[in-house]
Amino acid sequence: MGPGLLNKYIWLVRKLLAAGDRGLTLGEISEAWSERFSSDYPRRTFNNHREAVEEVFGITIECNRSTNRYLIRHGEDVMDTDAGIAWLIDTFTVNEILSLGKERLSGRVSVEDIPSGRKFLAPLMNAMQHDRVLSMVYGKYGEEPRTYRIHPYAVKESDQRWYLVGYSEERKACRVYALDRISSMNVLDETFRMPENFDVDELFATAFGTYISDTPGITIEFKAFGKEISYIRDLPLHKSQRETAAGDGFSVFSIFVSPNTNLYLEFLGHGAGIEVLSPPEVRNTMADLTRKMSALYDKNRSL
Repeated sequence: MGPGLLNKYIWLVRKLLAAGDRGLTLGEISEAWSERFSSDYPRRTFNNHREAVEEVFGITIECNRSTNRYLIRHGEDVMDTDAGIAWLIDTFTVNEILSLGKERLSGRVSVEDIPSGRKFLAPLMNAMQHDRVLSMVYGKYGEEPRTYRIHPYAVKESDQRWYLVGYSEERKACRVYALDRISSMNVLDETFRMPENFDVDELFATAFGTYISDTPGITIEFKAFGKEISYIRDLPLHKSQRETAAGDGFSVFSIFVSPNTNLYLEFLGHGAGIEVLSPPEVRNTMADLTRKMSALYDKNRSL
C-alpha cells in the first residue's frame, strides 16, 4: 500500500462522510473520482477500495439496496470515536485543498515543513497490517546509525512528528522511534505475534510526549495566570488535564503524568504564565531550572 493509494482510500471515506446518511450512487462517486483523479472508476476497483477501507480503517461502506446508494452510517460517530481516523481525514482534506488551489492561492498560504519521515509511513502501516518484522537503519542525534529488527506495534503522532512504537529484538524491550531519523526501512517476510490486548493509548496514558516511562504517574498541580488560562483551556497540556479551581486572574489545573524533561520544557515555555504548585519535587525541579536560567542571563548581562 503506497501513499497514493492510502490517499485514495481517505478520499473515498471523506466523500461518503460528506454525503451523510443519504449516501451516493456509484455513478455519483465515479463522476467525482473522474473529476479529481482524471481516470475511470470501475465497479471492481471501487469494491476493492471498499474492502481496503474496512480492513485498514475499520469503516464499513454499506449499500442501501432499496436505493442503490453507498453510505457510511453514523459518520459523525466514526469521527468522534476514532481520533486517528479523524486526524488522517482532516490532514488529507487540508493537503488536497492546498494542492488543488496551489496556483490560485500562491503566496497566500504558508504551512510548516514537518520532518515527519512521511515516506516511511505507508510501508510501516502495511507491515503493521500484516504483522511483518521490519529491518531499519536508525540513528539518534549525535549517534552513529544502527540496524534494528523491529516488531511494529503502532504509530503515534506527537509534536509534528510521526513515531514508530515497537519491540526491538536488540533491546529486548518496547521502544519509540522517530520516523524522520530512519534512513532506510525494509519490510521482511518474517511475521511476529502482537501482544494480547495491546493498546497504544493505554501505553502512553501517563506519558508526556513520546517517552515510555517505567515510573508511575503522579498528580501535578499548576496555576495559570491571565491570557495563559485561555490558551491552556483550549489546548490542554495533557489529556488528563482538569481545572480544579479559579480565582481573580488565575486558574488551577491538574494533570496525571510521569514527569520528564519534555514536561519541564513545556512548563518553561509558558514563562511567568504558569506556576507549578505541587508535588514538592516537581516544584523544586522547576525552581532549580529557573534559577539556573536567571544566573545565566545575570552573568551575561555584564558582557
